[in-house]
Amino acid sequence: MPALIDIRPDPILFNLGPLAVGWYGVAYIAALGVMLLVSQRELARRGISPEHFVNAMILVGALALIGGRLYHVIHEWPLYRDDLLRVVLPPYAGLGLYGGIAGAALGILLYGRWKRLPIRFGLDAVIPGTLFAQGIARWGNFFNQELYGPPTDAPWGIVIECANRIAQYPCTLYPEATTGFHPLFFYESALNIGGGLIALWLSRRYLGAGLRAGDLAAFWGIWYGTTRAVLESFREGWNWTLEGLPTAQLIGIAVAIVGVAWIAWNHRPGRPADEAGQADPDPRPEAETAG
Repeated sequence: MPALIDIRPDPILFNLGPLAVGWYGVAYIAALGVMLLVSQRELARRGISPEHFVNAMILVGALALIGGRLYHVIHEWPLYRDDLLRVVLPPYAGLGLYGGIAGAALGILLYGRWKRLPIRFGLDAVIPGTLFAQGIARWGNFFNQELYGPPTDAPWGIVIECANRIAQYPCTLYPEATTGFHPLFFYESALNIGGGLIALWLSRRYLGAGLRAGDLAAFWGIWYGTTRAVLESFREGWNWTLEGLPTAQLIGIAVAIVGVAWIAWNHRPGRPADEAGQADPDPRPEAETAG
């Protein structure tokens, strides 16, 4: 019998009457907490008041939820096309990361324009925390037995119960007691956290010494786009495809290409030094409203 990790977690942490509190939601709350702590410190290092992060959370969070939900619904359209009320009524069964990131980026753009903040500096400030948050949030997929790859004989293969399997891996062909699956959620979690550490090191080491506004945002595109494009090749059973290719993989490739182009443009020869920009040394919310 091959070695495998036989852990079958209950997706529900506890119940409050009719309300079920799941590990998936807890993972997202923990992820947001880490993102808040890291991003506030990075904003302060760029001369932007950390209060802006909290003030922007309502707008950014709302647009991130809308974007994430919309992406998920499109990706899982067969589940919703015959009952559209499921799109907006609880319980909410999923969020798509690309949609959430796009919504959050739009929220940051709108808030930055409103408050006249250096948007590229703001984006860079949230990148390390965002990567940490992505890595933590992926553990919600572990408790829901989601985001796994093909069967493997590796000792770190995880058990996926028959009820949580996609059609390509039926228990009649892949017995539950002897079949392990690649833990893609863990691969992505580890790579995201690793990317967050690199982004944080780049910020601490090169801010003001070669790192230009927008570089870390471009790094996120390269790092996460490549990560997602590679890991999607391990998956089966995609619902949203273009010409037979998973849309998430195509988006990952496109995001990585944009990141490379952004870095090249940011560091093009002959670029004026003052174009890199500097944040206002004291752009506090109260100072803005007072003027």
